[in-house]
Amino acid sequence: MSSTPNRRQILQGAASAALASSVAGGIGAKAYAAEIEFDVVVIGSGAAGMTAALAAAKRGLRAVVIEKAATFGGSTARSGAGIWIRNNEVLQKAGVIDTPEKAATYLDAVVGPIVPADRKAAYLHYGPEMISFILRNTPMRFRWMEGYSDYYPELPGGMPNGASIEPDQFNGKLLGKELANLNPPYLATPPGVVIFGGEYKWLNLAAVSAKGALVAANAVARYVEAMLKGEAPLTMGQALAAGLRTGLLNANVPVWLNSPLIDLQQDGSGRVTGALVNKEGTPTLVKARLGVVMATGGFEHNLEMRLAYQQHPITTDWTVGTKTNTGDGHQAGQRAGGSFDLMDDAWWGPIIPLPEGPYFLLAERTLPGSIMVNGQGKRFLNEAVPYTDFVHTMYQQVTEGKDITTWLVVDQRYRNRYLFKETLPFLPLPKAWFDSGVVVKDLTLEGLATKMGVPPAALRNTVQRFNGFADAGKDQDFHRGDSVYDHYYTDPAVRPNSCLAALRYAPFYAFKVKPGDLGTKGGLRTDARARALRADGSVIKGLYAAGNVSASVMGHSYAGAGSTIGPAMTFGYIAANDMADNQA
Repeated sequence: MSSTPNRRQILQGAASAALASSVAGGIGAKAYAAEIEFDVVVIGSGAAGMTAALAAAKRGLRAVVIEKAATFGGSTARSGAGIWIRNNEVLQKAGVIDTPEKAATYLDAVVGPIVPADRKAAYLHYGPEMISFILRNTPMRFRWMEGYSDYYPELPGGMPNGASIEPDQFNGKLLGKELANLNPPYLATPPGVVIFGGEYKWLNLAAVSAKGALVAANAVARYVEAMLKGEAPLTMGQALAAGLRTGLLNANVPVWLNSPLIDLQQDGSGRVTGALVNKEGTPTLVKARLGVVMATGGFEHNLEMRLAYQQHPITTDWTVGTKTNTGDGHQAGQRAGGSFDLMDDAWWGPIIPLPEGPYFLLAERTLPGSIMVNGQGKRFLNEAVPYTDFVHTMYQQVTEGKDITTWLVVDQRYRNRYLFKETLPFLPLPKAWFDSGVVVKDLTLEGLATKMGVPPAALRNTVQRFNGFADAGKDQDFHRGDSVYDHYYTDPAVRPNSCLAALRYAPFYAFKVKPGDLGTKGGLRTDARARALRADGSVIKGLYAAGNVSASVMGHSYAGAGSTIGPAMTFGYIAANDMADNQA
């Protein structure tokens, strides 16, 4: 075997060298202008960080949250805020029948042996306890996302009717002036409505479904009621971030904004004893008596790291993660001796690279009357698979020597029935989408294929074959509609298979699709107590990690809606309690 390094090894070596010298010429350990001490220092104000700080405070510890951005909430505030934690009290009160044994069986089936058994067990054990803790110590409440199945419900222990919860409606005015510092959502809620993540699918069907129309009417009624009460109604990620921040306010936990991390401080034994931060322009040493919890999010907006660790093509332009997620915690943790895992992976999902920014595809690719094709004009997967699997399959095309080019193809009947992003049925799509080349349109499939740059005959044959499957109600090639999960974002009025409808009505549309993500999922290796580990498996004393700065307990998979936030909050909670339980 040749010893010549490949491109990835060269890039990884360059990245490591850059990380090791990234603070050279910056603020050294003795050059700080201020100094302060807390028991627990939390870096990052997403769900992981705020949960850790709140748990520490409720154990009687002095905690602080340090945030790089001018707003709090990170990617959590931008998210749908589903939380996948089986057997929690919210589900039990809703009558969901489950057992810890079923949950463990399912998580093992989904994740496999790539994640240590004790980490999976810690997540499943402490997750329900964490939810109960949040309910007791914040004004936030949760609701069951009924019907949103686990992503692999047919696996042993899977839950076809769902085991995810989300925040209930939250009054943002409980935050007072801090409401102005909440990170905005990824997609703004349509004006005049209060909508939950578990209802999102029905908005797409409001024009063709009685239930969809009812959900839309209820969303308007909730908004009107909140306005009459003088409230600022929040749902999804906005509610989760605001609820946690309100808990911190009530517990007198400070949150420093505009305070990026510079580096970690360690003593002679290698123990992490604090963090150097640039607090609103003032170099500040923040000492940590018990430890530092790294909760800085992923590295999705660090191009050098993405090029070094992830499969190509890759860019920072296709992610919907918050802009300040540039791997600061990864870099500081590595300099402190930490090791990485799962750096090649992310919370993938297909996106359309619209001129105004990437649009994450959930319902649109699953609704009947749509297919996805590659650069050869052929289908290559079940369009309704979980979004992480979708992008894994896109990259598999590259591994097989094919271009990663992918298109979502729909017909006019599809456009007449379903909402597309903010565009209502029947209304024209924005002109800028066509001008940018991201969307093309034609009266014939052959003309559409030419504009897409795919073989016209191949696209015509693909659509004809798919139409036969749709008429019969059975996808013989990729089994779209066989799983319960496939039917979540579909049209129940379509028969015999709510996932499948033929594409026959001109004009036809094609949307360019790229491999996007909600954020990266690789990072610092941790143990079941959320403690950061060196490459030899030894513990870096005083350093914990939770959320997307740490290697995910989900491994290369995704158990269900909220498999990002559920573990993030749980391991933040575990970290704080571990420090409280093991005080010197």
